[in-house]
Amino acid sequence: MTAEGVKYLQSRIARFDDQKAYKELFTTLYSPLLLFAKSMVKSRESAEEIVSDVFIRIWEKRRDLERIDNLKVYLYVSVRNGALNHLSHQKRNSTNPIEEFHAEFTSIYFDPEQLLITADMLALIKKSIDQLPPKCKIIFKLVKEDGLKYREVAEILNLSVKTVENQVAIALQKIGNTVSFDVDRTIPFPVKNHS
Repeated sequence: MTAEGVKYLQSRIARFDDQKAYKELFTTLYSPLLLFAKSMVKSRESAEEIVSDVFIRIWEKRRDLERIDNLKVYLYVSVRNGALNHLSHQKRNSTNPIEEFHAEFTSIYFDPEQLLITADMLALIKKSIDQLPPKCKIIFKLVKEDGLKYREVAEILNLSVKTVENQVAIALQKIGNTVSFDVDRTIPFPVKNHS
């Protein structure tokens, strides 16, 4: 959903107690927020509870929603904070919780027909993404799959924009190195040799 779409729903919820807009916001953002929470708490049940609590608070404080500049980032930050609170209640001491994220990619963001990627190539890409370090993987997922901007990811994860840029670059380099392929075998038409 575009930023304008989220802003429109945000306005409808705040001004008119629009339950239909609230349901659309929930339906659109629940899954990515759930995966984000699950990447931190490692439990689907706990992640569902965290995300549901965030959405309940959104509805309860709907009159104040228009004061929020970027609701999508606000939701991610709220889920992150809920997950960190959950982890601290479990008395789980971790110096850097982001290093323990376990991001799950629901889909690879490439369009296979457009890029002529074979099933084998998709499997190789997925495998290389899964092998990224945890921090790198969660940043890559938020940027490439959830469609967040670098500065939004930086705000959500409490990192600098430069760190996010560097981690995406590292991810792309590692994926590129892992997914080295023979262009002559991958492209379905003859490649002319220019020697």
